[in-house]
Amino acid sequence: MVRPADDSGITGSADARVDQSALQELILSTQGMTEFLDELVQLAAAGHGPCAITVRLDDKSRTVASSDALAARVDEIQYAQGEGPCLEAMRTGTVVYAPDLAGDDRWGNYRSYALAQGVRSVLSNPLGVEGQHFGALNMYSTEANGFDDAAREQAERWAQQASGAVGVALRLAERTRHGQQLAEALDSRSIIDQAIGILMAQQRCSSGVAFEILRSASQGRNVKLRTIAADIVRAVGGEPADDNTRG
Repeated sequence: MVRPADDSGITGSADARVDQSALQELILSTQGMTEFLDELVQLAAAGHGPCAITVRLDDKSRTVASSDALAARVDEIQYAQGEGPCLEAMRTGTVVYAPDLAGDDRWGNYRSYALAQGVRSVLSNPLGVEGQHFGALNMYSTEANGFDDAAREQAERWAQQASGAVGVALRLAERTRHGQQLAEALDSRSIIDQAIGILMAQQRCSSGVAFEILRSASQGRNVKLRTIAADIVRAVGGEPADDNTRG
């Protein structure tokens, strides 16, 4: 359903700015990938119910963050059954919405399990960049028709804005898992360049705009630009910044 013209241009854009600002602050304030993803699902779940993030890593789907135990359980059963809304969203790259599982004939055993857990509505938005889908943002409700138009639009914005950040986090985690030490391998200039790349992916902006975000944060906090950049790389990659970036 399309909002009236006098609402969509104001309310929608205002909501988007709030979402974008909140996610940007999240990246700047968290201390590692695990904390970043945990805080992200808590932020997305506020006012909407249980939320989790599924990613495909090493050819295996897994829940990397969940707002509560219910979201984690309902996610995990999909992997065991090999079917479900989050797997479908991740596989097809399309939004999957089940307004009422009680009247939905998709996903067989998963549907029965979710209903037994008290879940009635499921909303899964794919996460991906440049046509490559690597995950899904999954939201659950214990009520039928639990996600109205506004909630679905907000979830889609969250997924779009989170895709770049989560994608970068996964790539950096892959490097970390193979023993690469980001902070030791990068000098001050390349740390800034990598932070710009992270912000470009997360904010979907140009390198110039990303640099201005860094510069504004540096001036506003009275902290060196390379220190702000190192904090962003560390927050997304989960690796401590080189001591040389401090001070």
